[in-house]
Amino acid sequence: MTFNPDADVSGNTARRRGRGAVVAGAGGVGLLGIIALIAGPLLGIDLTGLLGGGGGTGGGTEPAEGSVIENCLTGEDANERVDCRVASSQLALDGFWEDRVDGYRAPGFIIVDGATGTGCGTASNAVGPFYCPPDETVYIDPTFFELMQQQFGASAGNLAQLYIVGHEWGHHIQYITGDMERYPNNGTGPDSNGVRIELQADCYAGAWIGQMTQETDKNGVPYLQTPTESQLQDAVNAAYTVGDDHIQEQSGFVNPESFTHGTSAQRQAWFATGYKYGLDTCAEPLTASAGEL
Repeated sequence: MTFNPDADVSGNTARRRGRGAVVAGAGGVGLLGIIALIAGPLLGIDLTGLLGGGGGTGGGTEPAEGSVIENCLTGEDANERVDCRVASSQLALDGFWEDRVDGYRAPGFIIVDGATGTGCGTASNAVGPFYCPPDETVYIDPTFFELMQQQFGASAGNLAQLYIVGHEWGHHIQYITGDMERYPNNGTGPDSNGVRIELQADCYAGAWIGQMTQETDKNGVPYLQTPTESQLQDAVNAAYTVGDDHIQEQSGFVNPESFTHGTSAQRQAWFATGYKYGLDTCAEPLTASAGEL
């Protein structure tokens, strides 16, 4: 259980889109990103779409705005269903960031059903959750969590899922505050801007989870409950699972010069730093020396 069962989550603005194609996306800032190019063939995931752009919708015509997440009204619904849980996290995330970023504007939020076109290519569970800057939208196919469990060895429980949503929201914050522009892509490697941007997003996710019980519905009921120790370990496990070195180890070698997201230890550490110390520490990944990352 993560949400308060009586919380009103009916106001979430997430929408469902997709027609079931299995083409991977391209060009977004995601949890796996370029790491997937290395791990994909080994793990049997179709990631060839990452090698080139293209935003096809994956078959058939679908409404551009998407459809509402049906029967997602209470925290109990969110606890029982992963699509509702992911969609409802938007309420607590927007509440958190509205209070902390001047001129905050919410990102779009699409729950992907199979695959859907985006301004960064095609979104699907194969490439994983990602944020598309041209759309200012977060895309998540909830079946990705099953892939994390089956192919990356993650526990991927409720709080781990919220960590992943919070990480992608962090990329939106980086975009609207200008950090993405100030620290543009400069290639791969342990000291690259890509690694720094990802570690900051992990810190942002940790800071949100550390304060997430403060966000309440219109009746004053907190959307989310205080995490238990086992839930926090689950989130930390997710951070570990998506570390560059952990994923590369599954292909039999580790090449730090190809890192794009940071090591498992770094991802765990920056999540924990955000959780313990809050947003004041989350600027540090962008400016720290290589040895301090």
